[in-house]
Amino acid sequence: MTMRPISCVSTTPRFEKEINRLPQRIQELARKKDKLFRKDAFSPALETHKLSGGLKDDWAYSVNKHYRVHFCFVSNQEVLYLNIGTHEIYK
Repeated sequence: MTMRPISCVSTTPRFEKEINRLPQRIQELARKKDKLFRKDAFSPALETHKLSGGLKDDWAYSVNKHYRVHFCFVSNQEVLYLNIGTHEIYK
C-alpha cells in the first residue's frame, strides 16, 4: 500500500476521556504512534487494519501489543479517533 498521510485528526469526547485514564507510558507511546500515523496511516509499524462485523466501516491501529486506537476515515486524509484501549473497546 502506498504512503497515506493524514492532514487532520479529530477526537471524540470518549477518546479524550479514555486516553487520560491510560498509564503515562502508554499515553506517551500513543502520542509517538499518532505522529507516525499522521505521516503514514498504513505504516507497517502501526498494523493498521479494517474492523469487521458491526464495526466494518471502522479501522484500528496498534499502540502496542495490548492497546489500539479505534478510528474512522472522515475523508481520504481526515480521521476521527473514536476510542483507545484494549480489545475491550470494540464491545
